[in-house]
Amino acid sequence: MQDVIRREITISAPIERVYEAIANPELVVKWFPETLEGLYEVGQQPVFGFGEDCTSQVYIVAAQPHTYFAYRWVPGSKHFMGDVLSVANTLVEFTLEEAGDGRCKVTLTESGFAALPVDVMETSFQENGLGWDFMLGRFGNYFEGQ
Repeated sequence: MQDVIRREITISAPIERVYEAIANPELVVKWFPETLEGLYEVGQQPVFGFGEDCTSQVYIVAAQPHTYFAYRWVPGSKHFMGDVLSVANTLVEFTLEEAGDGRCKVTLTESGFAALPVDVMETSFQENGLGWDFMLGRFGNYFEGQ
């Protein structure tokens, strides 16, 4: 079983703006979850909403301006509400690097799939891989419209 999804995208925007689009609750909803409820800061467990039928509580692990943002969530569960740290989860990390000429390279890593329950590990890996392809496409489009 593969354990890690890794994707890279280069955005034509300064690293500070790219970080804000990930770490600012008012901006992240313009490309990732449709809604965000609760405090979107380290140690908190806000709720991401992806349409009427999918909400998921997350745990914010780290926010290091302007280089790193990470959270944990429960893949394979379209309606997880509760203490994310009390169940098997994955770690989603955004690592940002200057790419020259006012551009920023973003590396998205989601890890921990091999530790998920057997009945959801493979499906979660496949679904999240496709999901990240879609969401990072939206992320790139967000900056094109700026």
